[in-house]
Amino acid sequence: MTEAQKSSELPILFRDDHLLVVSKPSGMIVHRGWAQDRVVAMTLARDLVGCHVHPVHRLDRGTSGALVFALDREICGQTQQLFADGKVRKRYLGLVRGIPPEEILVDHPIPKSPGGPRVPAVTLIHRLDTFERYALVEALPQTGRLHQIRRHLKHLSHPMIGDVKYGKGEHNRYFRQRFGLHRLVLHAAEISLEHPVTGQPLICRAKLSDDLASPFVAMGFDVEALDGEGTVDGQSEG
Repeated sequence: MTEAQKSSELPILFRDDHLLVVSKPSGMIVHRGWAQDRVVAMTLARDLVGCHVHPVHRLDRGTSGALVFALDREICGQTQQLFADGKVRKRYLGLVRGIPPEEILVDHPIPKSPGGPRVPAVTLIHRLDTFERYALVEALPQTGRLHQIRRHLKHLSHPMIGDVKYGKGEHNRYFRQRFGLHRLVLHAAEISLEHPVTGQPLICRAKLSDDLASPFVAMGFDVEALDGEGTVDGQSEG
């Protein structure tokens, strides 16, 4: 695989000597673990920068968008502490069944890991737009738990489209057949944090990929507004 192909599969949103932020496509896992996928984000990221990388956090296989890697173990630990201290702002876009309130704060405990005890979990949900009996939402998780956004939206009785675990098959089939949506409709659109070395604010925005942008346009959503302006505040590459 050439450098251009790697960059195409894993666009770089930010890169310096300490951090790498990329835009992960839906369907790609972060690292191999128990899965046997041939292509994983961690390997592509390593090949892009020419050194070992450490995933600072995780995105589900079906979730696309901004993913942060550290280029050494110490920086990884420092950046993970920012996540643990609630100093990282994450903004997700998703499509859900039904019409939720314009704004709702979900405070509902869920497990932090598979089979683990329930722990506090909080997500702020904003309704951005509607399409028929469905809604485009913005989710701002205040904590980082297992499948938090997906679980919280199911708890509200507004499951995400394309979610085979917590969603509804009839609605997933409708969007597959009408819009060719064969994925979880959840996108990590923005992540912002204080750079662990320079202390400067770092804001990375991952544009919607075609597998979401085209269906969203067909539904009448303003994709340009959803993507925001620019991709990075700070030193950028790609």
